Amino acid sequence: MKISIGSKIIEGPWGGGNLFAINLSKYLSDKGNDVIYDLSEPDIDLILLTDPRSRSESSSTFNHIDILKYKKYVNPNVSVVQRINECDERKNTSNINDFYLEASQVADHVVFVSKWLQDIYINKGMDNDKTSVILAGANPDIFTFSINDFEEEQTKLKIVTHHWSAHFNKGFKIYKLIDELIDTERFKDKIEFTYVGNYQEEYNLKNTKIVKPLFGKELANELKKHDIYVTGSLNEPSGNHHIEASQSGLPVMYINSGGIPEYCEGFGVEFDEINFEERLIYLKNNLLEYRKNLENYPFNSDKMSSEFYALFKSLINLRQKSKVEKVSLIGYFYLKKNKYSNKFRMFSNIKSKVSSIFKLRFKDGYQ
Repeated sequence: MKISIGSKIIEGPWGGGNLFAINLSKYLSDKGNDVIYDLSEPDIDLILLTDPRSRSESSSTFNHIDILKYKKYVNPNVSVVQRINECDERKNTSNINDFYLEASQVADHVVFVSKWLQDIYINKGMDNDKTSVILAGANPDIFTFSINDFEEEQTKLKIVTHHWSAHFNKGFKIYKLIDELIDTERFKDKIEFTYVGNYQEEYNLKNTKIVKPLFGKELANELKKHDIYVTGSLNEPSGNHHIEASQSGLPVMYINSGGIPEYCEGFGVEFDEINFEERLIYLKNNLLEYRKNLENYPFNSDKMSSEFYALFKSLINLRQKSKVEKVSLIGYFYLKKNKYSNKFRMFSNIKSKVSSIFKLRFKDGYQ
């Protein structure tokens, strides 16, 4: 199969969508499939739309309009899948849900990263019969299960979280609460808290260790230095952060919000702003039991990718196989445009990456 994934591949710390594209690409390639990231070839079997927003707003390489043109001018037999991992509820926006719903008209099938997110779009009017849920997962070769020794008499319980985005809804209300607990008599000298990722100084986490964004093995090694993972993320459709922690053997404290409970139930403890202290103590007292249970944590990128692969094959098999007709003149120039646009984006990505490294090297505030 020739599959086009509509996302740039960015090396280094980035968002969960980028990790999804990396993991799925590797899985498909290992199965002998041809994976590309644009619409520059006439014989694509399946197109995966990852984000219909403009390239200036996201890491997408094409949107639903581009797919419509490809089907009209080049290959009407191509199958299309849209993966949705975004909604207005996540960052208090007002235009995402309607826009993604409109974009879904180009898709033969729509995949959601949680049942919670699927319900949002079904309630907006999306046809339930063309949708399914495939839960996300992290690379099991990087985020490997381990149980660190934890002794009751050790000085401090080590708590950690990590995010690429520094948006307040990622949980900074809870992270501020933990930061303040460190100053209280009840928890003074008993807990420590590490935040890994992008961070805004206005959050003023005085007692928290702030670590720059990490990626891959570096991130996995950092997580494994800790005992408990916490996420205060609100209305998160899926998120990779808690998955990476769970695969690494860290029980997760999580809020009943968004799709996160679908990943964490049974592998951590739910809490709210009022009962956080009690739930933290409960988890500490039952830490070994929860850690052992994580050995059976079911979500990883191999499982996720295998489900996508099965879906792709079923959709392609449903389509009537017919020889692609000779591409029209309009289609020929459309393919050429996409090819050169992709080369330009690759050059821009390299330039942007070099610029980011240069800026990070001289940026203060990270430790």
